[in-house]
Amino acid sequence: MTRINHEIALKHGTIQPVWVRITHWINALAVVLMVMSGWQVYDASPLFPVLRFPSTVTLGGWLGGALQWHFAVMWMLVANFLVYIGVNLASGRLRRKLLPVSFKSLANDLVAALRGTLGHEDTSCYNAVQKFAYLVVIVDIAVVILSGLTIWKSVQFPLLRTLMGGYDNARIVHFFAMNVLVAFFVVHVVMVALVPRSLLLMIRGL
Repeated sequence: MTRINHEIALKHGTIQPVWVRITHWINALAVVLMVMSGWQVYDASPLFPVLRFPSTVTLGGWLGGALQWHFAVMWMLVANFLVYIGVNLASGRLRRKLLPVSFKSLANDLVAALRGTLGHEDTSCYNAVQKFAYLVVIVDIAVVILSGLTIWKSVQFPLLRTLMGGYDNARIVHFFAMNVLVAFFVVHVVMVALVPRSLLLMIRGL
């Protein structure tokens, strides 16, 4: 632990509380399982004929098995997401940790990140790029859930179907929203490799 993080831990206790760590790991597992089973469902009726996913990265073995996985994990993703958002709002953590994000600070931190000069000494505070990325992911998971609900219960939720531009368009929205999660996941893993302390924070809290 760095001196700065040690001082912060002594003053404020754990940087990442238990509920954040639990919901983080549940969300990571749920997203991986949803994506893998979703790719198997996609292969059964591809939106883009030239794009298919190899069986080594899919889950379920066939359409029926993939749907069972997808629907089962869906409840875990939704429940965990609601708990995460609910506790974040109730505790005020979302406002403290992720807001505000100005265009200027985002641009400056993005340039610094691309140059490899963005500091990571104080892991108790998110930089503007991290704030923006986490906010995008929160919105994206909501889009994933709503577009998935539109596909699953299209007749029961006509308003959602209309907002999504119809059933077929809801499939496209769902596909690209899931890809945003995959892109975030990849970047997130790369950043963890570059800043290993962030992984320790999500394991032990400080």
